[in-house]
Amino acid sequence: MTKTRGYAALAARAELAPFEFERRALRDTDIGFRIDFAGICHSDIHQVREEWGSALFPMVPGHEIVGTVTSIGSKVTSFKVGDSIGVGVFIDSCRECTNCLNGLQQYCLEGMTGTYNGYERNSQNVAFGGYSNYFVIEEGYAVKVPSNLDPAGVAPLLCAGITLYSPIKHWKVGPTSKVAVMGLGGLGHMGVKFAAALGAEVTVFSHSAHKEADAKAMGAAHFIVTKGDDWHKPLRKKFDLILNTVSADLDLDPYLSTLATDGTLVIIGLPGKPYAINAGTMLDGRRSIAGSMIGGMPELQEMLNFCGAKSIVSDVEVIKADYINQAYERTVASDVKYRFVIDASSF
Repeated sequence: MTKTRGYAALAARAELAPFEFERRALRDTDIGFRIDFAGICHSDIHQVREEWGSALFPMVPGHEIVGTVTSIGSKVTSFKVGDSIGVGVFIDSCRECTNCLNGLQQYCLEGMTGTYNGYERNSQNVAFGGYSNYFVIEEGYAVKVPSNLDPAGVAPLLCAGITLYSPIKHWKVGPTSKVAVMGLGGLGHMGVKFAAALGAEVTVFSHSAHKEADAKAMGAAHFIVTKGDDWHKPLRKKFDLILNTVSADLDLDPYLSTLATDGTLVIIGLPGKPYAINAGTMLDGRRSIAGSMIGGMPELQEMLNFCGAKSIVSDVEVIKADYINQAYERTVASDVKYRFVIDASSF
């Protein structure tokens, strides 16, 4: 067992505070690593505040984790001491179902094991997340981080990055694709970077006109301010793929009308209530609505390799641990460009 320092919410909606706990001793196929940076995801806030249902406390959040390997189990073959390592949204899965065997562990038929707010698989040990200075992970659920990338900027790739990379790859975005990204936040800005790096013509839909310069610096060719009733009309049947990263309740119909024949709108953000869908808009062009959630382990490594080759990282603001509660409030207020990352040396 290793004594670990972190920050935890001791009860629902409580502010996070310093917290000490123990990580398990290394098993044969485990890796122990010093956490260097941990990203703050909006889903951390939802779970701390029990906005997605009852949760397990005390809770150490964090599932965007980058660190340096300090020890390995006797049977580990994928990592060595000193390697840069990443851990994302889940730390285990059943390893036997069709999805797990096909590298789609995020869709494990028995349910993936989250990095926190639950128990380690087949155990009564509470899973504590990345807002801490040390982590233990089974080697099959960790990825190698390219050495040329800034580790602080890598941390959000383990959730925000893969959440956008996976649908972009699944729907085969390339040089002939016309892609629209709804929202330029922690998720959306990664969608712009990835689609542009693959050669697509990228458009950003946003309520915030002041974000246009950022969007174009990230690779967007066009920026559409979605205010008023008619913003969508000049864009009718234009896009092959729309990536909806917005979590707010909104009317999807204007966005769906901009899809080309056989176009798809992918839901990535989590709104507070179900969407209402106009059947006529769907029928006019054989349009589709789909959903996508993070990625499996092979795709997570593929994404990091792609980022290494293209020098892509998230735009981040690095903070100390004692600023986490203020960062939560600023994240809710969309007052960050574009992701907070905690310097884990401050735990």
